[in-house]
Amino acid sequence: MSTVRGARERARTEVTTAIKDEARRHLAEGGAAKLSLRAVARDLGMVSSALYRYFPSRDELLTALIIDAYDSAGAAAEEADATGRAAGVAPRARWVSVCEAVRAWALEHPHEFALIYGSPVPGYSAPLDTVGPASRVANTFIDILRTAHTGHGLALPPLPEALRPEGLRMTADFAEGLPPEVTVALVAAWAQFVGLISFELFGQFNRVVEDRAAFFAHAVDRLARDVGLSADPRG
Repeated sequence: MSTVRGARERARTEVTTAIKDEARRHLAEGGAAKLSLRAVARDLGMVSSALYRYFPSRDELLTALIIDAYDSAGAAAEEADATGRAAGVAPRARWVSVCEAVRAWALEHPHEFALIYGSPVPGYSAPLDTVGPASRVANTFIDILRTAHTGHGLALPPLPEALRPEGLRMTADFAEGLPPEVTVALVAAWAQFVGLISFELFGQFNRVVEDRAAFFAHAVDRLARDVGLSADPRG
């Protein structure tokens, strides 16, 4: 019985992978808003009722694609940071390497980047299942900042008193252990980081920035400074 069950599980995994791969092709051609289970089933040579056994709705298929994209980007960030930690590089250099790894992932997976960081899909509301995967890249940055804070310290960015309650709330929500000054600066840096990649992918740098790799490296190094990371590993 275990052999039969194992064969069925492998077959289900293979079909699920094929469905998601075909759905990604549809995303590349028409965007998430036009994703259709019937169209995916047709192009796979399946009847739609068979596909519904794997993904009962478009939203469930979208959720699976979103989780895969977040996990893929998160894995790229975590792998880059693990390499930096193993090499003993300073937190600021780790920050830059993570940024560059996520940019490289986005350039290889532009449609997945658009799915998770682009315009919301009309009629779709992401379930809680997406929260953990969605946090992986940001948590990598938070880990770098915690390392710097507990090891050599951070140069605290300025924080208007009017924003301090918000900084304390955000720190309690998702960045425990960081000073509120750093948490506020991190959220601003995160928005700019995603914006830099979006500008490159979606053409806003056309006829503006030619050496985009060098420009990106410079920009994210400035963001590292903005969140309090020193170029000097001693702080």
